[in-house]
Amino acid sequence: MTLKWLAVVVAVVSVTSCVTGNVVVGVINGGQLPLVVNLFALTTAGTAAVLAVVAELHDRLNDRVSALTEFLVARLNEIEAHTGDRNTGFVEGYLLSHGQEAAVVPFGRRGRGAAER
Repeated sequence: MTLKWLAVVVAVVSVTSCVTGNVVVGVINGGQLPLVVNLFALTTAGTAAVLAVVAELHDRLNDRVSALTEFLVARLNEIEAHTGDRNTGFVEGYLLSHGQEAAVVPFGRRGRGAAER
């Protein structure tokens, strides 16, 4: 059970037990439950309700971030496919225009400065 629904169940059970306890004690003794019991039940219900709202907002935020991530991945794949085709064509065209002698030559080491001579 997710955190949101667990918090909702805790809030409902807390409020129900508080109301039921007050009704039963009111019918039997004509009074109410002690203030500490009522405050504890209401505090538990309020905390659980806030936790349920925060859990729902977290789920929504997580869904939005996942959707944004999927969109960005798709867009980057599209850009990569387009750019890769253009660069591949450039390299193939260069190699075809220069024939077999078009070898890749690495840059040599830089010459030593005047101080090292």
